[in-house]
Formats: sequence, C-alpha cells, structure tokens
Amino acid sequence: MGTDFFQRQENARKSTVWLIAMFVLAVATIVVCVFAIAAIIVQTQMPELGTSLDRHPEQVVIPTLASGLALIIVLGGTAYKVLDLRAGGGARVAESLGGKRLFPNSSNHFERRLLNVVEEMALASGTAVPPVFLLEEEGINAFAAGYSPSDAVLGVTRGCAERLSRDELQGVIGHEFSHVLNGDMRMSIRMIGILHGILLIGLTGQLILRTFFHSGTSRRRSNDKNGGQVVLVIITIGVAAIVLGYIGTFFGNLIKAAVSRQREYLADASAVQFTRNPSGIADALKRIGASAVGSQLKAANAAQASHMYFAQGVWEGFSGLWSTHPPLTKRIQAIEPSWDGSFDGFDTPAASDSGLPHRSARSSSSGVQVAELSSFESTQNSFANTPGFQNHTQPNSVPVQIVDRAVSYVGEPSWGHRHYAADVIASLPILLLDAVHEPYGARAVVYALLLDSKPNIRKTQLHALERCASGDVVQLIRKLVPLVDSLDIKARLPLIDMSLPALKSMSSAQYSVFQNCFAQLVKADNKLNLFEWMLSQVLMRHLSGQYERIPNPRMQYYALHKLSRECSILLSTVAHVGNDETRAKRAFQLGQKALPEVSLTWFDVSPTEFDDIREILLVLSRVTTKHRIRLVDACAEVICADNNVTWKEAELLRGISDLLDCPMPPLLVAVPPPV
Repeated sequence: MGTDFFQRQENARKSTVWLIAMFVLAVATIVVCVFAIAAIIVQTQMPELGTSLDRHPEQVVIPTLASGLALIIVLGGTAYKVLDLRAGGGARVAESLGGKRLFPNSSNHFERRLLNVVEEMALASGTAVPPVFLLEEEGINAFAAGYSPSDAVLGVTRGCAERLSRDELQGVIGHEFSHVLNGDMRMSIRMIGILHGILLIGLTGQLILRTFFHSGTSRRRSNDKNGGQVVLVIITIGVAAIVLGYIGTFFGNLIKAAVSRQREYLADASAVQFTRNPSGIADALKRIGASAVGSQLKAANAAQASHMYFAQGVWEGFSGLWSTHPPLTKRIQAIEPSWDGSFDGFDTPAASDSGLPHRSARSSSSGVQVAELSSFESTQNSFANTPGFQNHTQPNSVPVQIVDRAVSYVGEPSWGHRHYAADVIASLPILLLDAVHEPYGARAVVYALLLDSKPNIRKTQLHALERCASGDVVQLIRKLVPLVDSLDIKARLPLIDMSLPALKSMSSAQYSVFQNCFAQLVKADNKLNLFEWMLSQVLMRHLSGQYERIPNPRMQYYALHKLSRECSILLSTVAHVGNDETRAKRAFQLGQKALPEVSLTWFDVSPTEFDDIREILLVLSRVTTKHRIRLVDACAEVICADNNVTWKEAELLRGISDLLDCPMPPLLVAVPPPV
C-alpha cells in the first residue's frame, strides 16, 4: 500500500523537524556569541565604564540589547524569506536564480525536447505537468522547487538541456521528479527560508562597513578629538557581525549537507527505477565530471539553493564537510558498480537526437493551426487503435486486481508507466497536441472536455461560452470538439494535466475570463457526473495557486477517527457511482473494512451534489500521508465491490488520489515490452 512512498514522506517530515531543531541551536549559538562579543567590546572600547555593575549597568544592558537585536534580525530575516517563498512558490526560487520560463509552444529544438521529457515524466508519475524554467548557465544542472506538486517547477540549465542526450536528460528529470514525489522539494524550499535569517547577520556586517566607509563619516569622525574611538567601535561591530556571519554560514552549510546528501542517492535510485536505464543518469553524471564547467552555477543567489540541485552547484570547501551532494564518483559507482572511474569520451556534448517523439514540430507562437481539421475523419481512423482514442473492440472494464493494488503504485512510477505515458501522448492527434500546448488552444481543449454529450445541454453550454469567451476561442472549440469527443476515457485526465503549463501562462485578466467561462459551463450542465466534476477539480486545484493566494498545505490531522463524517460522505459518494441503492450500500460496507477504527455512517447522497465533497476532500488532504493512502485504498475497495470496474471508475480513483495529494501513475493492464 504505497509503503515506500509513505516512508519517504515520513522521513522528509522528520528531516524538517530535525532542520528546525538545528536552526534553534544555530540561533542560540549566534545569540550567545553576540552577547560575548558585545561584552568584550564594552570592556575594551569603553573602559570608562569601570568594573562596577551597580554603577555601570551598561556592561550588561548593551550586550543584552545587541544579542536581542541579533535575534530580531535572524528571526525577522527568516520570517520574511519564508513568507516571500510561500507567496511565490517554486517559481520564486527559479526566478531568483535567473530562470526564464519556457512556454509550451517554444520552437527551439532543445527546449521542445526538454518540455517533451518533462511532460512524459509527469504523466507517468500521475502528477501535474510542471512549468519549466531555463537558466542561461553552461554548467549541467537542474532542480525541482515548490511546496507541493501543484506549485512545483523544474529549473534546468541550458548546459543540461543542450549537452545531454535524451536518455541522459530523462535520467536527470527522473531524479528531480523523485524529489517532487518524496517530499524533498517541500523540505528544501523551507530550508532556504529558515537558513536565510542565519546568514543575514553576516550581510548586515558587510552593509555596516560598506556604508561607513563610503559615506565619509569615518574621515570626519577620525578628525574629531573623541571620534576615533567611535570609529573603532563601529568597525569592530561590523567585523564582528561578519565573523558571526561565518558562524551562520558554517551552521547553514552543515545543516544543508546533513539533510540533503543521502537523499541524492535515493533520488538517483528512483530515477533508475523510473527510466529502467541506469546508463542514462550515470552518463549524465559522467558528462558533469568530464566538463570543464561541470555543474557549477554563476547566479548571484546560487549558494542559497545549493542543496536543491541535481549536482553540486557552488564551491563547498575542500574537506567535503559542507558538501550537499555525494562525490560524483560515488554516485556513479552506486549506479554502475563496474565503472572504471574514467570520464573519457564524455567531454563533448552528446550526439544529436531528434528527441521529439510526440510534440509537433509545427507548433508556432502565433497560435494553433486548425484549418486542417477538415481531414479529421482520416486522422481519427489512423488513431483508432491507439491508447488515446476509443477502441470499441477492446473491453471497457479494467481487471479488478489491477485497481485493487493500484494504491501500491502511489508515488512509485516505473519504466512501464513512462512507456505507457509516451504511447498515450504519441497517440494524440497533432492538432490536439498543438492546441493543448498553447494558451488559447488549452482553454478551448478544457472547455471541449467539459461539454456534455447530450445535444440539448451541449447547445446551452456553447451559447453560454459565446457570451463569456472570445470569438476565436469559441471557433476553436467547435473545431476541436470532434477530436475531443473521440478521445478514450484514459486520455482525458492526462490531457487536463498537459494543459496546465499553457494555462499557467495566462494573464490575470485572462484567468478571470477563464474562471467565468468554466463556471458557466458547469452551471449550464448542472448535472455533471462525478468523473466530470473530478476532472474540473483536478484542473482548478493545480491552476488556482498560480493566480490566487492559497495557503500551502499543512498537516492538521494525524488520525482518521476524528473525521468520520468526511470519510463517510466520501465513501458513500463513490459507492453511488454506477450502483443502485442496494449495491451501493454493499460497496460502502466493503470500504468500511479498510478503515476499521473509523465509525462510518451511510449517507444517501447524490453523486451530482458536490459542494460538500469539495470541502471534504480539502479537509482530508490535510491528513498525514499514511492515512490519505488508506483513504484511497478504501475508495478502491468500494469501486471493486461489484467485481466490474470501468475505465471511468478507474480514472475516477486516480483523480481522487490526485485531490488527496497521493499521485497515482496510470493503471497498466499489460506491461509494455522492454525498450
């Protein structure tokens, strides 16, 4: 039951607790040092105070004030940085390192190849496709940043995008997705905020000296009769702050190294499992070792995120005590034990490969080209037997045992999932792929996905769209509808995930229009089934954080017995899907057995009444990971109760898993052949 996923999430949580404990120790050490240094300054630079504490309380007051000021600077700096990162999420980290966002309709070969790989890996892991930021750096490096998969971004250097082969790039991206899935990413971004305050003391000292020496104050005061002593005190304070800054740097780097180093080995192993290609990530590491610039970053803020990179991005001392990453040789040998230690042959960029198995080379920044849709019928026929299109010769049901053990794959994508995701993407018509990778087209695809199959309701929905959407979007919707209607149910959730990078590039005004049109579609239908509702919720969950101030997810519940009402309504709603009252109650009872400690009550709810479900899933998403996985497992028991699972029900389970922040890879009926 996803035990490895749970264990890694739990380990990340424990690492965060340890990080905070080390932060408290570091702050206490700095405060004590400030007090001691201030006391020495008072004694040596202000001898007229004498030695009597009764006559001269300044000997205690001044050091106390100094240490209090240091505490305020540290805590204030930490609070400011934490709040700043919460507001900006992973994108704030990428931008601080000089990253520029890549748009899905990029025409650059290497950029499109990178976007293809990221998209494929995201769909294979069951996560939303994250935005990608390109750093104009020669070094080969990458990172994942964000508080949750919903606001995650990937940062990739140009050296990484252009110097690696597609297999090597897959290894690097697989490594970064491991950090997204394992909770490392959330811990890493918190570390930036927490350690910022510790490093601020040194920056304050530098600011004091810089301001003092460039203001002319030092020259004027040194000419005064009593000014020399004041100058010496100010210089001493500045130097002392810089020394304390080095203490903060020592603690900060030590904390980052202790928390991050072992997780790099785990991420490497996960990348191998994900790609089933050890040489991919191993060769990427060899190229770093053979390159003159290696993985080094030149960005001014590179040091603050040193623990987040794929490989060591900044110089971290000779001893290796502060190294946030294991040595390259040890990482390579852990993947390839027979490696001879030579980097020969890896000092030049990898041989060029097309690397574009599914993204249309005809994507253009001017918009989606849809004039060719008159040839839709032949296009549909050519994809009739592929994963993305309906194939009526194939059964509509999923083997019960596949769904029953689906929870074991939560957070555990494999090479089979990656292979399947690539096939699904490749099966989609080029015109639909072009549309979903462009802002206008992505909106049109989403609207088309939510159109009802009943002609009268669809007509009402299209009229509503004509009133709230722009004319070109409505025209595009009408042209894409035949393609969307022919999609297999298994391609709908991936298509939602694929639309997110393009939708996240909308302006705030465009998002407001999109929200309004989205609401009008739902209102015009007024009878969304649970699967359609789930698609809409997955979309808005991953999209809204880009434009609205939404609190970052926090664990508030550590058991399920206090949430019996929420658990009862969720399982009752799922049990109603495709069942009459009698069979629904029987399915609910099977779900009860998966949560024996929870006092569950049957609710006679309609699967078209979703106001309660929205709030309930929000509450349940704040339960610890091990209990959220149990909830997903209970939903699977309910769905499998009648021993007949449709693909819509199977994809519904994946959607619920997504909404509970337990990313579930695609369900594989058959394992694809090795590649």
